[in-house]
Amino acid sequence: MNNRDDAKLPVIIQGGMGIGVSSVQMARAVAHMGHLGVVSGTAIDSVFARRLQDGDLDGEIRWALEKFPDQETVAEILDRFYIPGGRKEDSSYLDVPKLSLSPTPFASKVLVAANFVEVSLAKRHTTGLIGINFLEKVQLATPASIYGAILADIDYILMGAGIPADIPKLISDLLTGERVQFKIKVEGADKPHLLSFDPGVIKGVDYSALHRPKFLAIVSSHILANYLARDEVTRPDGFVIEGPTAGGHNAPPRSKEHIGEDGQVTFTDKDLADFEKVKAVGLPFWLAGGYGTPAKVKEALDLGAAGVQVGSLFALSTESGITEDLRSEVLMSLSEGTLEIRTEPKTSSTGFPFKVVEINGTATDTEVYQARNRKCDLGYLRSPFLRPDGGIGYRCSAEPIKTFEFKGGAVGEAENVKCLCNALMANIGLGQVRWGTYHEPALLTLGSDLSGAADLSELHGGSWTSADVVNYLMSAL
Repeated sequence: MNNRDDAKLPVIIQGGMGIGVSSVQMARAVAHMGHLGVVSGTAIDSVFARRLQDGDLDGEIRWALEKFPDQETVAEILDRFYIPGGRKEDSSYLDVPKLSLSPTPFASKVLVAANFVEVSLAKRHTTGLIGINFLEKVQLATPASIYGAILADIDYILMGAGIPADIPKLISDLLTGERVQFKIKVEGADKPHLLSFDPGVIKGVDYSALHRPKFLAIVSSHILANYLARDEVTRPDGFVIEGPTAGGHNAPPRSKEHIGEDGQVTFTDKDLADFEKVKAVGLPFWLAGGYGTPAKVKEALDLGAAGVQVGSLFALSTESGITEDLRSEVLMSLSEGTLEIRTEPKTSSTGFPFKVVEINGTATDTEVYQARNRKCDLGYLRSPFLRPDGGIGYRCSAEPIKTFEFKGGAVGEAENVKCLCNALMANIGLGQVRWGTYHEPALLTLGSDLSGAADLSELHGGSWTSADVVNYLMSAL
């Protein structure tokens, strides 16, 4: 195992957004300009499998798989998922195995290969820095996913939506090639359970050629930053300090009375990190959430940050994974000044506040939401829980309400919760097709500070590239 040489820290980190929103094309474009391009690792095995079922028409996935060290695994995956020419439009996708505490070897192989492919494609044609973003909440995918990214020579790993205290040690352990035991929170249990992952499930790996990536913890408070940094075992290489205007999931507010008259989650100064205390921790940090303008980039640097992480401006760029129809509708609303973004307390089954873009025809539309039969067939946000008989069960508040409550879920907790897994797949044109006619509705998220997006819309006639975003953000420097 080799240590990665220290490189100049990027000023701009392009956010690793949603499922597949941060595309390989976007990450590659940002990296090519000397900053950190990031792909999303969330549900990447489903993205990978569905793209294979759609025929991999440009051959990119199979090009990357040719570089994978275990060609027997590649053959197994292609036999299961690859459809030459692509599936019929009214055919349902074959799903990958659900995450669990006892994954099959095939399930682990698909996760490793999917992350390897996404990182390999992002690094193709660029010598710049590439990162991958994971959700701490999706713990059951973490060991195999990080391992796949490491095999593809990832430069940075970023993780948020939780407390990623175990990730630095996990990275170290995976680089040895030995079996790892990763702690998983199980609801109702008095101690964590262990997920076992054996890197040896992938054959032909040269461990002497692997590099250790840098790890950035995405946190919302100086308290958590200090907690993670005080012990070598949990200390990351730096932090992304994310404020409450950021898109996607937000940290729960500290105020007990945090629901406004309009039903949205409200935040106060108590929810803001003390940047001087973050600076005192002594590790590099980047500011996120409301730092998407040239003036805010300069402000972050003046505060002692290494730079900023920006998501929404890139999510609306031409390289975004979001479907063109959705992107065009959002850009039109933006130019007309009618774009509305809400911070909902109940949309996500994680229990975290989640920002949604109000768009007719998506899951924010009451009629669309009520017409959907609740179903949890992807299950990335399922929570393991201890059953009365001592076994492990899995539940999600986005599944059928009676099923959730039968499994011991709190009465009323599942009301108005939406299935993010299926909706976010629909955002990128990979939504499930049911009964040949029903297509899963989309559900888009963006940050609530749209000043930078408004500037870019005016500067570039309503449409812009990832390179345009970088040039705009760096223009005050």
